[in-house]
Amino acid sequence: MPERILQVTDLNKEFKVKTNKIFKRSIPVKVLKDITFDLVEGETLSIVGESGSGKTTLGRCVLKGLDATSGEVIYQTEDDREVDYLNLNKEDFKKYRKDIQMIFQDPYSALNPRMTVYDIISEPLITNFDLEKREVEELVGDIAKKVGLNPSLMKRYPHAFSGGQRQRIAIARALITQPRIIVCDEAVSALDVSIQAQIINLLGDLQKEFGITYIFISHDLSVVQTISDRVAVMHLGRIVELASVDDIFDNPKHPYTEALLSSVPKADPDATSDRIILEGEVPNPGNPPSGCEFHPRCPYATEKCMTEIPEIKAIGKDKRHYSACHYAEELQLRGVDYGAKAQ
Repeated sequence: MPERILQVTDLNKEFKVKTNKIFKRSIPVKVLKDITFDLVEGETLSIVGESGSGKTTLGRCVLKGLDATSGEVIYQTEDDREVDYLNLNKEDFKKYRKDIQMIFQDPYSALNPRMTVYDIISEPLITNFDLEKREVEELVGDIAKKVGLNPSLMKRYPHAFSGGQRQRIAIARALITQPRIIVCDEAVSALDVSIQAQIINLLGDLQKEFGITYIFISHDLSVVQTISDRVAVMHLGRIVELASVDDIFDNPKHPYTEALLSSVPKADPDATSDRIILEGEVPNPGNPPSGCEFHPRCPYATEKCMTEIPEIKAIGKDKRHYSACHYAEELQLRGVDYGAKAQ
């Protein structure tokens, strides 16, 4: 049975937002609120939600690209040690940072235009390992072939490559240190559909070959359904539902998840639209509504929803489906029929 590789507990992130430039007043805005989940070695956990729900902030806090306000990220090392990744000293952080890497949304802005592709891919190796030049050249050539890049093009600069090729360069840079976890932040959203399919297939092949664990952040639910083992749905900085990909799509247990699923376009032009239109505006993170933060737009909201914050609880027979809705087990919500899940 696969082992847990990462445990995130009560992760919070707060930003100070200026409200008055003259008097320099600011208010705290909670972007992540008590985020808790685990990550099993070799799986793909997708994070979905509207823009501004905190997906990217979560990914950056997990790999310490941003400092979390509070909470724990416990990393299970290869030698079976549990380390608090967020509170590592400089020496230990340098030792373990190669194990958790990130692929950014825009491959062009993520690549230094003044560095050659060889220098971009080899930089993590030179920073984290004491290797001879010949060894670095061999490793860069090998990883370039793995991601479908011609090693003879390594002396070119990023502007000479297409969007799909630049994303392959970003993937090669993330893979070069042989990480155990990769955070993919909208890794295919900026690409054409045909290129998206190539990158998704590449990520799947690399996962099978190297046993990589992915945190896959995306807006595209059709991609999420194809690539995921489990899905976490975020709304206004909270995880409101977490379950296997099949349970999320076939049997959602939160009204927000239901609305997200209904927004996915269907390929059949004759199909009737069953989209759920959410009324009202997205709540202000700096002044969220009381009770359940989704209640102003929820068609099922009651007085209880307006006053009490729902806890995320395990529901169902196997207790592996989590929902933060007061009426999760009572509401009869519907998923979206995409047909057979892509293999």
